[in-house]
Amino acid sequence: MTALEKATGDVVFKFEPFVLHVLCQELQDAQMLHSVAVDSGFRNSGITVGKGGKITMAVRSTHCLEVPLSHKGRLMVSEEYIEFLVRVANQKMEENIRRIDRFHKGLELALKAAVPADTSFPEKPEKSRSVYVHRRKRQTAQEQADPSGELKPQDDTESSLDLFAEIMI
Repeated sequence: MTALEKATGDVVFKFEPFVLHVLCQELQDAQMLHSVAVDSGFRNSGITVGKGGKITMAVRSTHCLEVPLSHKGRLMVSEEYIEFLVRVANQKMEENIRRIDRFHKGLELALKAAVPADTSFPEKPEKSRSVYVHRRKRQTAQEQADPSGELKPQDDTESSLDLFAEIMI
């Protein structure tokens, strides 16, 4: 409270939950991580596939808390409300720790199930197929102008759907 009373600018009380970004080699690895994350309570998790085929799995939650306390040095809330916010933030921190623990245990179980103990690895690893199909660069306006009006191979909508075919396999 003493620090808040001395503040001259804006003060915000903020709690941010656990966030983890994992770069995955294969889409199925990201899917397994996503499943474990959602089952652990990290409902805002997701998978992103970048232009170069980079697969990133983000473990995120929605139980954030951000509340302004003062504006231009003027305290906008009571001391009782700040005490309430601290209790709520501490409860959120405890839930955050429980979710992290569930995620850790779930990940250990999923990894054990994915690789049996008696599996021997081949000497030469197989080359993995990327999920991402690299698309051609856009043509310039001059290249696109075709008096015949025929579709060029890169304009064919079926070739644009190759990405989805790869994901579905």
